[in-house]
Amino acid sequence: MTADTVTDLFEEHRPFLTGVAYRMLGRVADAEDVVQEAWLRWSSAEREDVREPRGFLVRITTRLAIDRLRHLKSRREAYVGPWLPEPVVTAFGQAVPDSAERAVLADSVSLAVLVVLETLSPLERAVFVLREAFGFPYAEIGAALDRSEAAVRQLAGRAKRHVEERKPRYDVDPAVRRDLTERFLAAASGGDLEQLLSLLAPDVRLVSDSGGKAKAPRRIIETADKVGRFLIAVGQGLPAATDVRILELNGGPALVFSVKGEVDAVFQAEVDGGVIRCVYVIRNPDKLAALHVG
Repeated sequence: MTADTVTDLFEEHRPFLTGVAYRMLGRVADAEDVVQEAWLRWSSAEREDVREPRGFLVRITTRLAIDRLRHLKSRREAYVGPWLPEPVVTAFGQAVPDSAERAVLADSVSLAVLVVLETLSPLERAVFVLREAFGFPYAEIGAALDRSEAAVRQLAGRAKRHVEERKPRYDVDPAVRRDLTERFLAAASGGDLEQLLSLLAPDVRLVSDSGGKAKAPRRIIETADKVGRFLIAVGQGLPAATDVRILELNGGPALVFSVKGEVDAVFQAEVDGGVIRCVYVIRNPDKLAALHVG
């Protein structure tokens, strides 16, 4: 296998490996670091023993992600305020032509699901991601994690039950979510509290992530009245130079606020039954630096 072939094979699989690592870790930089380390191991491997490059690369990437996730757990326990994943652009488009497959991928990368995945053990999370997001056979997952197929099935069942019990219900219809997102923006920026309250579920929650590095609530805000009044205050206090765009992030429409060309905040609504059930706000500059809106 020539050096060019080695590189080409890896680059062919890089987007897939990054997708696995991101779902494992919730941050783009961490995922890219893991994939880069996988490249170093792949480039120096004895490839005569590698019969299936994709399986080999998934095994390396998954094991590296598990190790990194174990290291990150302690850092996240000391995080200031609620922790949310780093938002990523997910315009699958023609890359994933099958609508059912696209729905599965969008769900697996949604903020709501990634937040729940934080409550799994690293091993359970790896099994869940490989099985539920990418449809890997149990035997292949077992080979990647050095576990028996029976053990993997047990881990997969436990992880899936855990996620299903904790994952909030939400509408994945892109048209419904975009319509509510646009109305949400109009009401909040226009100071129309009555209209905004009509869009919010009575028990709506607002979860904001600033990491202590930007102004944002450090506690979850609950109930329509409190969330609505907070959002009206935010909408009325936006700098005059603020630009707002709707982009598809983490499988759904999100409001991206930029000031002088720099992304300042991301708002995304979790929708079910025609109303907003949760609003995620990401203001930690470390999680917005890689988000380009130009």
